[in-house]
Amino acid sequence: MINQSPIIKENSKREGQAGIRTSEETVPEYVRKRVLILGVGNVLFGDDGFGPAVADYLLRKCKIPSDVCVMDVGIGAGDVLFTIGLSSIKPKKIIILDSVDLKRKHGEIFELPIDDLPRNKLAEFSLHLFPAADLLKELRDQLRIKIVILACQAERMPNDVSPGLSDSVKQALPKAAERALKLAETTCSKRKTD
Repeated sequence: MINQSPIIKENSKREGQAGIRTSEETVPEYVRKRVLILGVGNVLFGDDGFGPAVADYLLRKCKIPSDVCVMDVGIGAGDVLFTIGLSSIKPKKIIILDSVDLKRKHGEIFELPIDDLPRNKLAEFSLHLFPAADLLKELRDQLRIKIVILACQAERMPNDVSPGLSDSVKQALPKAAERALKLAETTCSKRKTD
């Protein structure tokens, strides 16, 4: 007989009560949702805080369906996306909320295809999206997760710390929240009829 450590013996005793946790039980709750809405950005740099502000707006002022998870990931989107890529359970759709500077009308909300993120113009786009851009493409192409980047044209993206959104971006928050929820509902309603 193998000599088991006290920890293994204790876990063996508990098997009858709670059982051993499987990998599916240990994955974060957000990977279990059908739709994941990620607010990406740095609130310390003006309109770069758009994504977190929309996530906050959604959580405070909107009714979120039970199969949707809204998260303010700040500048840590890559960690969340990597976790999803490694998980055996995955959302059907990921909606990324982020600000960009594409010389459009300030506060304009629009969808930005992953393939339209040019690598040679990093300075014109949100920097936290790019470490995760290849991972987003892999999630879309290899794992068949629908990826939507819901972007807002920034008015003010300072180089120095300067928290607070511009008026045009603040006014875009309700529209962005509504559009994100519509995108989430589309996925949810499609799944229910499959």
